Amino acid sequence: MKTVELRKKDKKELEKLAHELRKKLSDLRFKFSSGKLKNVKEINSSKKELARILTIIKEHV
Repeated sequence: MKTVELRKKDKKELEKLAHELRKKLSDLRFKFSSGKLKNVKEINSSKKELARILTIIKEHV
């Protein structure tokens, strides 16, 4: 999701997205450790997306 789109959302929506991304990241790490993950770059992109969301949450305060 683009940063411009994220800035339009309110804090509750961003926190929900952050929670979902943390869960997704946990699942990706589990799949990676068990050798079932095909696209390893997905871990990095999820981490970056989570960082964007957390930054925007901090800006809303």
